[in-house]
Amino acid sequence: MQSMIIKATAKTPGIDFNPELGQLEIRGRSTPEDSKIFYKPLIAWCEEYATNPPDKTVVDLQLEHFDTSSSKGLLDFLKRLKPIREQKKEVEIVWHYESNDPDILEAGENFKHITGLPFRMTPY
Repeated sequence: MQSMIIKATAKTPGIDFNPELGQLEIRGRSTPEDSKIFYKPLIAWCEEYATNPPDKTVVDLQLEHFDTSSSKGLLDFLKRLKPIREQKKEVEIVWHYESNDPDILEAGENFKHITGLPFRMTPY
């Protein structure tokens, strides 16, 4: 399986998915013109990845801001990780948030609750 690397822009986050290492990173701002178009290939990549993942997958999320439509794309992406846990393999979501930004922290808590995935909240 190929890695997925997308450079960050002013409106879209940087993506660095390394399937061999089980490291999936999303960083930056997410306010694309059409979030469905932006997140569709990430979701498709994750679906394929989940068919044969390594023993441990770490998803590193550091979003300084995201809009409502991006929230849906992120949630759809995270839900695609659940089959990995069903294979008895480890998944960890590292949710970075600015220590003075309760909204991003709350969003992470909501994603954790909805997906049932293990999140590690990490302030910076």
